[in-house]
Amino acid sequence: MTTSTRYLTPPAIAKILGVTPERVICWIKSGKLRAFNLSEGTKRPRYRVAPDDLEDCLRACEVEATPRPRRRKQQKRYEYY
Repeated sequence: MTTSTRYLTPPAIAKILGVTPERVICWIKSGKLRAFNLSEGTKRPRYRVAPDDLEDCLRACEVEATPRPRRRKQQKRYEYY
């Protein structure tokens, strides 16, 4: 990792992914997303996430789409008297 790496904040990640900042903070607290807390002794955390860590998290959450099964056409039923 170089010193010129630009770290992302939870609101910036939320805007990129289309979720709420609270959801991103939940991912951080649960351990799904690796982040650094830059606050020193204050009660409110200041999280920063490296772009590589965000990519790793997204790769881990990636889901492969399964194809839908084809439906057969219903055969016409004839009633005989």
